[in-house]
Amino acid sequence: MTDSPSRSNLFPALLLALGVAAGGLFAGAGVSKVRTVDRTVSVKGVAEREAKADLAIWPLRLVATDDDLTRASATLERSVASVRAFLKAQGLDSAGTEVSVQEFSVQDQRTMGNYQTGSRYIIRQTLVVRSTRVDVVQNASQHVPDLVRNGVVLSSGQEYGGGGPTFVFTGLNAIKPPMIAEATARARESAEQFARDSKSNLSGIRHAYQGTFEILPRDQAQGISEESQVVKKVRIVSTIEYGLRD
Repeated sequence: MTDSPSRSNLFPALLLALGVAAGGLFAGAGVSKVRTVDRTVSVKGVAEREAKADLAIWPLRLVATDDDLTRASATLERSVASVRAFLKAQGLDSAGTEVSVQEFSVQDQRTMGNYQTGSRYIIRQTLVVRSTRVDVVQNASQHVPDLVRNGVVLSSGQEYGGGGPTFVFTGLNAIKPPMIAEATARARESAEQFARDSKSNLSGIRHAYQGTFEILPRDQAQGISEESQVVKKVRIVSTIEYGLRD
């Protein structure tokens, strides 16, 4: 008995069909795997804490004016002496290391073409208080009207800000590691919650962006600057991308 042509071709055709089916199965599995690998979630972790300033910089800008240079100079010298006495009375510069003299200048209005009204000579001198005793500086700055009542003329300038003390926090490096760890932990908590909600599992970190540290005013209100506050708020936002798997 001989096989018919149809039966003789049946076996190769069957193998071909099985191959095509298997290829489609593996191809489908490959696409599924790629889609699973590409599934990610990006989350943010925030860490905040209060930090107290550990350095105060307080410029006191003095001005004396007169048509006579000698009299203007004498007035300025009296103002400097009054300021130094005031600071010592407030408990500052007892050792002579917290106050420095900067920015001495003499301006002749006549040579500048501005001598029409007012005094001819303007003398400026700045005393800068630099102290780690921020509470003492803050308290002293509340008594500046005492200087004015004693005849001291103060002016504002741009180099050090608005004229009051500037409070600086210099300990950022010490709190960076724990704050980064806290922000990372909070980011993971968010990612784990997302994975639970989507019935997935985290497969590890794909990308991480630490972000930058910000020093902000603790009391954020219009007109209040970070530099004028002794207690500040330090903030870091980390962005982390996790992979997801079924």
